[in-house]
Amino acid sequence: MATTTTKPDFQSFVPATESRPEFTLRALLLGAIFGVLFGAVTVYVGLRAGLTVAASIPISVLSISILRAFGRASILENNIVQTTGNAGQSIASGVIFTLPALIFLGFDLESTRIFALALFGGWLGVLFMIPLRRQLIVEEHGTLTYPEGTACADVLMAGERGGSFASRVFLGLGLGGLYTLFQNENLFGLFPGTPNRSFDIGEQHLLKGGAIRADVTPEYLGVGYIIGMRVAAVMLAGGVFSWLVLMPAIYFFGSHLSTPLYPGTTLIRDMSPSQLWSTYVRPMGAGAVACSGLITLLRTAPTIIAALAEGFRSIFKNTATKSDSSNPADVGNPARTEHDLPWSVVIGGSVLLIVLLWVFLQFKPVPGAQVGAFANLAAAFLVVLFGFLFVTVSARIVGIVGSSASPVSGMTIAALMATAAIFLVKGWTAPAFGALAITIGGIVCIAAANAGDTAQDLKTGYLIGATPWKQQLAIMIGVIVSVLSIGITLNAMNKGLESFQRMPRPVALNLSQLPDGVQNQGSFTRDRIHLADSQGAPSSPPSGSQDAAGEITNARSYILLNAIGSSTLADGKYLYNPATGQIEVQWTQGIGSEKAAAPQGRLMATVINGILSRKLPWSLVLLGVALVIMVELLGVRSLTLAVGAYLSIGTTLAIFVGGVMRWMVDRAVEKQYEIGAETELKASLELWSRDREAWLAQHPDFNPADPKHLDTATGLPDRTFCLRSPEIESEISSGSLYASGLIAAGGIVGLIGVAVKLYESATDRTIPRFSDHNLLHHDWVSVVMFALLAYSLYYFARKPLDQLDKVSK
Repeated sequence: MATTTTKPDFQSFVPATESRPEFTLRALLLGAIFGVLFGAVTVYVGLRAGLTVAASIPISVLSISILRAFGRASILENNIVQTTGNAGQSIASGVIFTLPALIFLGFDLESTRIFALALFGGWLGVLFMIPLRRQLIVEEHGTLTYPEGTACADVLMAGERGGSFASRVFLGLGLGGLYTLFQNENLFGLFPGTPNRSFDIGEQHLLKGGAIRADVTPEYLGVGYIIGMRVAAVMLAGGVFSWLVLMPAIYFFGSHLSTPLYPGTTLIRDMSPSQLWSTYVRPMGAGAVACSGLITLLRTAPTIIAALAEGFRSIFKNTATKSDSSNPADVGNPARTEHDLPWSVVIGGSVLLIVLLWVFLQFKPVPGAQVGAFANLAAAFLVVLFGFLFVTVSARIVGIVGSSASPVSGMTIAALMATAAIFLVKGWTAPAFGALAITIGGIVCIAAANAGDTAQDLKTGYLIGATPWKQQLAIMIGVIVSVLSIGITLNAMNKGLESFQRMPRPVALNLSQLPDGVQNQGSFTRDRIHLADSQGAPSSPPSGSQDAAGEITNARSYILLNAIGSSTLADGKYLYNPATGQIEVQWTQGIGSEKAAAPQGRLMATVINGILSRKLPWSLVLLGVALVIMVELLGVRSLTLAVGAYLSIGTTLAIFVGGVMRWMVDRAVEKQYEIGAETELKASLELWSRDREAWLAQHPDFNPADPKHLDTATGLPDRTFCLRSPEIESEISSGSLYASGLIAAGGIVGLIGVAVKLYESATDRTIPRFSDHNLLHHDWVSVVMFALLAYSLYYFARKPLDQLDKVSK
């Protein structure tokens, strides 16, 4: 790799001439554990909330404390831990945004497929980022801030100086885990996990069809705190519109219909709020998310184009620098902090991955989606093209706006639309090509997401003085380890959160003449299934009864049907009984249900299905488009509201509570600052009058010639110069660390609940739980317990990080 001279005005925390323990076995092992853990948590939280949060700072905080317990650890070791572990979060984000679309398109999502596609995308993101590091991280150090990477470097440097603030994360983990143990219905279920109020007021049935509910989980509370009041409020506004305006309106206008209204297959007057949401609101929400995603893409198009052009210039510049170097020693022996993985690894690894991708697509296609060798070769080529383009864009954009605000989903939509358009021109419109398009988009999305986080990690390394090639290798190791848990978690949630419900009215069908959009997928492969009630809760299976109210023990006798874009059946899977000639059971898979809505995956499926098959409920989709246009005309960024309109109000309301806690903490900090401001000002002015030299020593930036520093009328220092700024919430505050602990606790214990449910399904055994009739199983108890958890967040968020404050001073 080419070398450049580090700018003389910058000095890393660890000088390039100094060597400290860095790429150690314990750092890699701990980072791998965090990669598996946070990868699984990101899948769990992202599928449920539609949002992901950065993991580098909580991983850094935990690493500092854990490695310190095993002896003195260097800052470079802690950096390797967070670099390795953060790969799990970034890969998981790319996976959950795209690959669940395969389920919505009617295909199975295998763990081996997730592993392979995530590995290809994750490694391409790292390899394509390596040639960009010098230009983006070194040459543009003063221009591209990389906010998450800089904040993570601050945490690591504070820890190296003696700061220790992991107690907030551990508090969140402990209290959040204990709370979830009793709240989660798959575990003890002491009180309801989702307090709910469905409306039907008076003789006129006011607000009938609407409901208000909240999934009172610690992960939603933590996510809301981190994203803040403004974003959380806009998301809730979308939920209020869907659940308290649109759904009651659908019931009001449709309750008198004597036939089902497409795409529904049940009379509107017989639908529960959850059924109204899944049948009518989700297609509208998908249209809204798709439209707002395109608007976001168009809005950021100038930035994307500029980033792409600058990326190409930086690559050519680095290549020229290498070829023009007059000092061979500089090329062969770069400084430790300038040593990247060599070009042979970048080029050779990229070519090898593309070959392996083609082999995988050719010999391990999506079941039921086999295409020809030429189509698979074209897919591999498109992955290279779009992957390189959007890796370049993502690596630069995150330096400006941060990883959380990076328009990765918009870039993925652009790749999907371009791919689908190419397929449409070629006449490749069969469902198999939809699966191939999602495969391309998934790899591109994973590569772009991982490239953005890789850039943040390399920025952290640049600031603290890490060795780039060791970080790059650590990320690749982190990708390998984390993808193991990501695929398992995704499929576990899909099965663990699934439900089987009897059709309100069985649908008669002739298997030899299936309606358009309905496919016969052969015999159902399970022996026994438990049926859920109308709200999706499992009903108690009766003993000694076959095909009884709560259980079907001869499930293998049923035929599995899959409906996509049918005017007869809503999209989804169904069990057909050959003995009666009727569809009797609807199979709602976990991903796509109210508990794991996966809005981005639904969006990707909508884009592909709309272009290739053109079989969508366009009336509802266009309603969502119109909603986004209206919101944009009001001057509100529509993407957040569109996601809120798509998600269940149970998700957005709980997230909003976290946003309210953030607002309350900010106000409390400001009030505390105002109370102490006068006392501080008085003490500062007294010191100015008594001991001018001591005052100047405390204010080295004071310039008496600057009118902003000195009030010429009084001869005293300006008030604002004497006072410290209020320490409003930052990424390394007490509140954000405690919230990170809540998110991790909710995800970890929630996944334990999913594992318990899978165990019960596989063994027909049940763990002891509190009865639904226990004294505390009431909605008001859930509200009180969630309020207490929210208060704990407010309480601990106001406690200062003493060690960090001491270090910063």
